Amino acid sequence: MSAHLNSLKAFIFFLLINVPVQAQHLNKLFVDVDHDAKVLNVRQEITYFNQTSDTINSLVLNDWNNAYSGKDTPLAKRFSDEFVRAFHLAKDEDRGSTTIATVTDQNGRPLSWERTPKHPDIVDIQLKNPIYPNHKFSITIRYTVKIPNDRFTRFGYDKDGNFILKDWYLVPARYTEGKFVRYSNENLDDIANAISDYEVLLRVPEDIAVTSDLYIGSEKRIEGNKKEYFLVGKQSNNFNLVFEKKKTFKVYRNSVAEVSTNLKDDRITEIQKSLIIDQVTRYVDSVLGRYPNGKIIVSQNDYERNPVYGLNQLPSFLNPFPDAFTYEIRFLKTYLHANLRNTLKLDPRKEAWVYDGIQIYLMMQYMEDFYPDKKMMGQLSDWGILQGHHLFNIAYNDKYNYLYLLMARKNLDQPIGYPKNKLIKFNEQLAGKYKAGLSFKYLNDYLATDAVPQSIKEFYRLNTTSQASASDFEELLKSKSQKNIDWFFETMVHSREIIDYKFGKAKTIGDSLHITVKNRTGANVPIPVYGLKNDTVVFKQWLENVVTDTTLTIASFGAERLALNYENTVPEYNLRNNWRTLNTWSPNQKPFKFTFFQDLENPHYNQVFYVPSFIFNIYDGFSPGLRLHNKSLLEKPIIFELNPTYSLKTGQLIGSFSFAVNNYIREGDLFNVRYSVGASTYHYAPDARYTKFTPAVQFRIREEDFRENRRQFITLRQVLVDRERSVYAGTEEQNESYSVFNARYSKFDSEITKHYNFYTDVQLSKSFGKLAGEVQFRRLFNDNRQINLRMFAGAFVYRSTNSEFFSFGLDRPSDYMFDYNFYGRSETTGLFSQQYIMAEGGFKSIFGTRFANQWMVTVNGSFNIWNWIEVYGDAGTFKNKYDSAKFVYDSGIRLNLLPDYFELYFPVYSSNGFELQDGNYSEKIRFVVTISPGTLINLFTRKWF
Repeated sequence: MSAHLNSLKAFIFFLLINVPVQAQHLNKLFVDVDHDAKVLNVRQEITYFNQTSDTINSLVLNDWNNAYSGKDTPLAKRFSDEFVRAFHLAKDEDRGSTTIATVTDQNGRPLSWERTPKHPDIVDIQLKNPIYPNHKFSITIRYTVKIPNDRFTRFGYDKDGNFILKDWYLVPARYTEGKFVRYSNENLDDIANAISDYEVLLRVPEDIAVTSDLYIGSEKRIEGNKKEYFLVGKQSNNFNLVFEKKKTFKVYRNSVAEVSTNLKDDRITEIQKSLIIDQVTRYVDSVLGRYPNGKIIVSQNDYERNPVYGLNQLPSFLNPFPDAFTYEIRFLKTYLHANLRNTLKLDPRKEAWVYDGIQIYLMMQYMEDFYPDKKMMGQLSDWGILQGHHLFNIAYNDKYNYLYLLMARKNLDQPIGYPKNKLIKFNEQLAGKYKAGLSFKYLNDYLATDAVPQSIKEFYRLNTTSQASASDFEELLKSKSQKNIDWFFETMVHSREIIDYKFGKAKTIGDSLHITVKNRTGANVPIPVYGLKNDTVVFKQWLENVVTDTTLTIASFGAERLALNYENTVPEYNLRNNWRTLNTWSPNQKPFKFTFFQDLENPHYNQVFYVPSFIFNIYDGFSPGLRLHNKSLLEKPIIFELNPTYSLKTGQLIGSFSFAVNNYIREGDLFNVRYSVGASTYHYAPDARYTKFTPAVQFRIREEDFRENRRQFITLRQVLVDRERSVYAGTEEQNESYSVFNARYSKFDSEITKHYNFYTDVQLSKSFGKLAGEVQFRRLFNDNRQINLRMFAGAFVYRSTNSEFFSFGLDRPSDYMFDYNFYGRSETTGLFSQQYIMAEGGFKSIFGTRFANQWMVTVNGSFNIWNWIEVYGDAGTFKNKYDSAKFVYDSGIRLNLLPDYFELYFPVYSSNGFELQDGNYSEKIRFVVTISPGTLINLFTRKWF
């Protein structure tokens, strides 16, 4: 009885605090849960209230659960684009779907409906009678919802039999500007629902615990070992449901909100947790206003979809922060996310920058209010061995600027005002959000009137009663600003212009300073200039309209140094040129700083990093070295690397050197020109080494849409090689010194379901000239079968040498330009002679003739028969001087354990005959092994960029 009474009190309280300003659409759902089958049987009544001035003849319903139904949906394509294999390879029982049985209108007449191939997760319903302005119309739909596995998006059923449900039911789409918004599910948490009231009658097995951000008005047992719940909500975009075998959600109440959470607590006490939740909810209430829905869910699943990066990547024993702080920041971020998503009535795809900007801005303010001295790496900053690293000395909030700059320096940043589905993953999850928050902080610092927090609070209140937009937020900001802030929306939100100011000449004349400030990018935004004396700020002045070089005179106040953007409130591209020391002969000199391993960029030093390194080949052995370079975690225009290494086997010094200049071009398809020079020297045989010197220039071209995994490269280089003579490798009759000009055009387009790569290659030398081309194609079909095809063709234009060293290789290139990572490049027998690199002929079997000195055309293919087990086949024809053309082929089994990184080839049948019949079969097995850390890292980071 008491439980029902408490529920009734909560329901009455909910009604009192949520009296709607105007009538809304109404969704009534009658849901019967078949837990074992992972199916929801639904009867839904939708009462649509046309609050527009338009006459509506059809309804558009979001059906995002149906996005899981196939491998060609926008959701599936998004996964493929981001190199996520799990969805494509999943079993049918792991997929979700929505099966509609009937659709009828309020008069019981059946209505026609359809899904379009482009939007299979959107339902178009044709009405028999139009809905006129200020009129209502009802439809009834019967359908079955098959719940997907949660391993795809963290929504669905998990391995413990729990259901975490979001966006699983049919709901009218948002209507704006005379049409319904049609957004497909692309795993971006940006469903565009109309604001509705909800009534849900829910039937679940009696052993299932129910958690929701709707209010539970009643709960009772019914026949069939089930419980029946009545849930209600007002003026909501959507709602969440959680069914659990063992309840993990706990409820925390105060005067601000009722919070249901199962966020992992990391070994903190219940009292600590209660205090943290109370503090965070009250803080958010003070800066935003009263949460209108009363109830809110803060789930572990929501956190894992948008974690606090840095905290979640470290194992618990390395966590640099106290357990209570870790929980607090996780809860803060997830609570803000849920609060804003449930309250702001924006277009969640096109206007996501407002959500993101408010969330990150408030997180930054929270840190300044409660933890102003917290470092980005927490307690690790106190470790003496780490204190010399800039990474361990910067403030916690500085991480936002560095992660934005990570993309800006790669020339991969995008406008924060872009729709979410147009952003590459790193920008959508990190850099774009962080720039939005930084931009809010920048604007507030410039206005110096608390206009931003006041506007946020009023905008939040506006959203509790009406459907708002980003333009409403813009009007609010402008109404509270005494200065012109058009630059904020034009430059910071809707462009990818970068900000970079530097000092020109500066001198002191009496009590005045004559300063020249240069705008290196042309972005017309304000920049603050500071005067410092003994590390104390003696003046601060905002400079405006500095579009070109500008000279100004200001009072000096005894300043000894000048700084632009001293407090780093402007998300500036380059901070290294922001200082000027007055009255000295070297105003911009920075000392050198040598740092172990790697570090963040420190604008006050010329950084040089030193890292232990090693190389391996069988002639030099595992050779230790010391790598010296200036590559910080942010890209730089000039990069150098020196890697001296000691060859343990030969007792000689070997190693490499490189120097590169990057010119990033902000506009146009040509986005990068890289000028470089490199040199290396290693042993290619037990008794001889080679030295290679390569000047080069590379042009990198990309698509206008950064999400396209399509790139083009034009590379021009001169490869100069000097080889010592080797009796072991038989070079006494060959040219030991040679130079090759190489021009290559390459193009690739890659994702999980398809990969395409093409290149043409020209090589010109004194003794030969060659043309070659290659096409690779890989396709993963809907039945999870994969085919790999490759074609290579090459021919000599001229040739004046008798050496086979420069010929095309059938099964193994001679690699005279030393481009490939051979571990035993001169070996003809033994394990290391069996290393395989897909190049030139691409054969796996070894034939009597291994080279072609006139022309070669080959085709390589493979097809999987089960998981990573494939059959392969190669065929080709080639021509040598004085010989007729020959045709060869081979076939066998390929274990494609990790494509391009770890593979095994087992020959079965070839032009040599049945390969298994010889006793030395183990010597015919070929292998691919990549031990380069950088190459392996790219395998795991490609989905982000």
